[in-house]
Amino acid sequence: MLSADQARVDAWLDALLSTPGAAERLDAAMRHGVLGGGKRLRPVLVYAAGRALGATDEVLDPVAASVELIHAYSLVHDDLPAMDDDDLRRGQPTVHRAFDEASAILAGDALQTLAFEVLAHQAHPRLAAMVTTLAEASGRTGMAAGQALDLAAVGQPADLDALARMHRHKTGALIRAAVRLGGLTAVDADDPRVMALDAYAAAIGLAFQIQDDILDVTGDTATLGKTSGADAARDKPTYPALLGLDGARAMADDLLDEALTALEPLGDDAATLAALARHMIERDH
Repeated sequence: MLSADQARVDAWLDALLSTPGAAERLDAAMRHGVLGGGKRLRPVLVYAAGRALGATDEVLDPVAASVELIHAYSLVHDDLPAMDDDDLRRGQPTVHRAFDEASAILAGDALQTLAFEVLAHQAHPRLAAMVTTLAEASGRTGMAAGQALDLAAVGQPADLDALARMHRHKTGALIRAAVRLGGLTAVDADDPRVMALDAYAAAIGLAFQIQDDILDVTGDTATLGKTSGADAARDKPTYPALLGLDGARAMADDLLDEALTALEPLGDDAATLAALARHMIERDH
């Protein structure tokens, strides 16, 4: 199911970005930032959450694509010299390296607005709630705030609570939005199953970041598709730095258990979500 959903959203993204805009170089930079590989984890979560509550794939397709466009925009901007200053993404040169900084900034801007264009074109009874969910997860109360907190933390004394707060915004907010958006395609926001999905997503969002921190220490550049050891080189606080590798692994395991417990009210309908949680928090121990 994972590979089928990855292929499904890839086809949607390819079709969206094959329609020419007004600036050829901008189009090429956008395609480079989106279509150069990637796990497509967030759209896969949209599909899994939506299906668990009875949504059809046709309703979920534009929602999944919009979430991935937001994720792609965030990576293009995070890689910029003024941010994380990365040269590699998914084993390829980052957008500002393959093109230039101005093209990368504009590509990120255009991908962000395209995400809302795709979402807003859908006729859905909960469209306003869906747009609000994606906007809040992307902006000053979500992902952008997390990146600001991340930049401010460089070289500062490490604090576990502050680190968790930063990652719940930078990484967790869009993962929670993906799961919530999948749920909202099928049921109203006050449905108790949406609340169960939110608890699940909050746990896996933080656990996924802990696992990413672990892999930054234990992985290599070829496997990761980005420069390994980059966090330590930039003097960024990480979970392995604060807790040690074993402590970070234990915390990720505890969060996985929390996520699986949150899914219990959904019964067998949540089997794919449970499998995805285990896949996201891959053990290297």
